[in-house]
Amino acid sequence: MNAPVPPIWTTGTTEVFRTGSWRAALPRHVHAPSPCHAACPVNGDIAEWIGRARARDFRGAWEVLTRHNPFPAIAGRICHHPCEAACNRAGFDEAVSICRLERFVGDAALAAGWAFPPPARERVERVAVVGGGPSGLSAAYQLRRRGFAVVLFEAQPALGGLMRYGIPPYRLAREVLDGEIARIVALGVDVRCNSPLADPSALERLRADFDAVYLATGAARPKRLSQLDYALPWVVDGAEYLARASAGERPRLGRRVVVVGGGSAAFDVARSARRAGHEVTVVALESARQLPAQREEVEEALEEGIVLVAGSMVTAACATGSGVRLELVRVNFEPGAVRGQFRVTPVEGTDFALMADAIVPSIGQDPDLSPFAALACEGNLLRVDARQATSGERVFAGGDLASMARFVTEAVGMGKRAAQQIDRALRGGVDDAEAGAGGVGTATANSVRAGRAAQRNGGKPGAAGVTAREASSALGKFSDEAVVALARIATAYYPKQPRAAGGRLAAARRLASDAEVQLGLGIDAALAETQRCFSCGTCVLCDNCVNVCPDLAVKRRGDGYEVLGDYCKGCGLCVRECPTGSMTMVEEAR
Repeated sequence: MNAPVPPIWTTGTTEVFRTGSWRAALPRHVHAPSPCHAACPVNGDIAEWIGRARARDFRGAWEVLTRHNPFPAIAGRICHHPCEAACNRAGFDEAVSICRLERFVGDAALAAGWAFPPPARERVERVAVVGGGPSGLSAAYQLRRRGFAVVLFEAQPALGGLMRYGIPPYRLAREVLDGEIARIVALGVDVRCNSPLADPSALERLRADFDAVYLATGAARPKRLSQLDYALPWVVDGAEYLARASAGERPRLGRRVVVVGGGSAAFDVARSARRAGHEVTVVALESARQLPAQREEVEEALEEGIVLVAGSMVTAACATGSGVRLELVRVNFEPGAVRGQFRVTPVEGTDFALMADAIVPSIGQDPDLSPFAALACEGNLLRVDARQATSGERVFAGGDLASMARFVTEAVGMGKRAAQQIDRALRGGVDDAEAGAGGVGTATANSVRAGRAAQRNGGKPGAAGVTAREASSALGKFSDEAVVALARIATAYYPKQPRAAGGRLAAARRLASDAEVQLGLGIDAALAETQRCFSCGTCVLCDNCVNVCPDLAVKRRGDGYEVLGDYCKGCGLCVRECPTGSMTMVEEAR
């Protein structure tokens, strides 16, 4: 800069006053993880894709979404959305409606017919994926993107697993399911339906024929209530009922149906039976506030005329001249430290009875472990490590076969992790820069490599002009940055705005058809909702740091910023005024 000292400094430049010697800490621009990212089962780059949607770049938003999850339209309908529970906006007014925004982007992709690009190159290795549910399809997708030859074995006549045979069409329209599955298959996945894994010898043949195997056969063995005789005609298992209902065959159960269970599957059974014209009562061990089913599902079920008897346990059931008499008792339900573990204490003197024509227990399912005798198990699950590896060499597993996290997006995340580790294992433990960037080609891989160099250079662009922020985004990593807390967001820059209202089909219309209950957002509502996102940890190039700096020590440098160490005196005003929490103060040792 070398500016001369001005005779009257207010009429010239202040560059001669190098106030940087005053400071003890220096502000730094960072790309930090948002709470929604940390909570997302697939580690989705939520702030990034919402930012693309805010700019009306819906194709770009979809491409960011599908780095991690090939099912945005499906997840936008059925995900249990832990991202929204973690959203910083919830501490300001209401959480961003991330799930409905994801549905909006996913539906836009289906309507426009967007397709996944083919792999940048083909690999010689072959991978077998056993199970065509959400976890198996996720793994097949991520493996094909990396160029592997993938053969997908499915026991049922069609792909989808739980999404097809367990979740009713009024929650997940079949054209949406079919559209997002077809897009994965179109990448070149070799699909073989009606091909169950029958026994341990079948698994050994797969291990001999393929370079790696991913097991995602789900949980299809129903748990049973000891109080009920399942051989009686008035006892119908919940999973069997849903599968038959999905196939268009609704069992005749009589007028009064009691569903036993408090999870999503139990409410799916109850609501399907209600649509078949039955009077339905749900009996759950949990209290109303403890129900594992999503709150929206319970609300919608009550709107549809389903009766909830919470905090109660069936102790006996027997046929009488007027139907089936269920003996029940009120209970105190105490959840355990691990999902699926709990303690129930009957409350003395609270016995009561219900009359029904049929009982449909829906209390969960366990996987069939008989084909996996050569692999280590843990309780009723196949044992896996943090990267989904089993005890068998190059055999991986996920979904309900290996976890009690019984949510579709959790299964998708496990398939993604397994694919990443299979890729790494088949490279001899070496990570692939291209795969880390989403497997979309050498241009992105070069950006990642340049970004790594930029990170080593303190965040300055390298030869390719890629900033550290861009590189960390491409890598899907955030270095060692802490999750951005609400206290780091300058909320004064955001007006209070109500969350986008989630529309529902009227109850009377729901019961008359299998039309979807939850309605999607229109474009105006979706765009308004994108404006509510704080973009936690992601710089949006708003220039606030430039404008508020009293020493003019922050300069815009293309698609990023530079803090001028000679002039920054470490006041931290830029950090306090950052509307996204993407700046932090770093202590300097001198």
